[in-house]
Amino acid sequence: MTRPGLTDLERENALLLAIIEATSTGPEVEPLAAAVARLITNASGTDICFVHVLDDAGRSLTLTGATPPFDAHVGRVQLPLGTGVTGWVAEHGRPVVLVDSKRDDPRYLAIPALRGEDYTSMASVPMTSDPAGLIGVLNVHTTARREFTERDIRLLTMIGRLVAGALHAARLHRRLAARERGHEQFTEQVIAAQENERRRLAGDIHDGISQRLVTLGYHLDAAASTMQDEPGYAATQLAKARELADLAVDEARAAIGGLRPPVLDDLGLAGGLASLCSTLPGIDATLSLSEDRLPEHVEIALYRIAQEALQNVQKHADASTVRIGFGVHRGTIRLEVGDNGTGFDIGHDTARAGYGLRGMAERAELVGGSLQVRSRPGSGTTVAVSVPTG
Repeated sequence: MTRPGLTDLERENALLLAIIEATSTGPEVEPLAAAVARLITNASGTDICFVHVLDDAGRSLTLTGATPPFDAHVGRVQLPLGTGVTGWVAEHGRPVVLVDSKRDDPRYLAIPALRGEDYTSMASVPMTSDPAGLIGVLNVHTTARREFTERDIRLLTMIGRLVAGALHAARLHRRLAARERGHEQFTEQVIAAQENERRRLAGDIHDGISQRLVTLGYHLDAAASTMQDEPGYAATQLAKARELADLAVDEARAAIGGLRPPVLDDLGLAGGLASLCSTLPGIDATLSLSEDRLPEHVEIALYRIAQEALQNVQKHADASTVRIGFGVHRGTIRLEVGDNGTGFDIGHDTARAGYGLRGMAERAELVGGSLQVRSRPGSGTTVAVSVPTG
């Protein structure tokens, strides 16, 4: 029995609509090519279909979609431009039809994995799109001898153009996603390098300056207990020296905490935020903190933002209460720091609005998030950060 050709208008329209629907399902190249290959064979009365896509360099074609049982070879079969019928069609931009006697055509190249010898007839058309030019080549094969008509080739070419546009969009999406992943990895590396340097400096201060200052204090204590001449004057001077030594130790400890908050390593972001609130004299803190752990660079960024926001509360807000909320919900990390202070007019008080907010916004952007500030004179201020988890 002779299989039906592509001559029925209703069948053509149904096929084109199905192709359009398939190209709208998502941005992934391989599933799209596989779906199109199945649709073409089912609607065209052909036995197998191959979708070959041109690589970014424009030098070779890769099998990207195929009907079973050849779908197992997707990604494994590559043809240099100009090689075989497929490569010739890609290079010249014109269709090829082989009704029989494939081996007699000098362009034909047998590919053992695709078992071309098992099929008698084939049609090969270029897939092109206006913005990108050649995207790939579409091939159909039949076991029985098949005379592909001009109408068949026109329809296959039309399908090829539809698929080319979708594949071009899918490739652009893949490149954009790769670029975003690269940017995210670069950001992580930058933040990690900064924090590693902070950790190293914190260790140097702790092991060097702090220890020496503590030892200095011990020596001063010993001197104070043994001084005999002018005991009053010596005691006064030693007390001042002791006071200076204690101050230096406190400053060194504060520097260590500023360079690398050890509480993040020990307790995570929730513990770090709680620790920050304990350093606010005269301000009551209300906490709503999730115990979720985040990637290190995200925890560090959120901790620094909260630290800056709380410093602004302490220095500028004249607040009596502060609230901190942190959690992860439906793929979004959320941090909020709010107070009941004096607030300010964001649109007009540029000095207050710009104080520290630029740095907080930059930290949020580095981890792919955004910063929002809500404030009004007499109504307090809220700093909110949202970061996608994906």
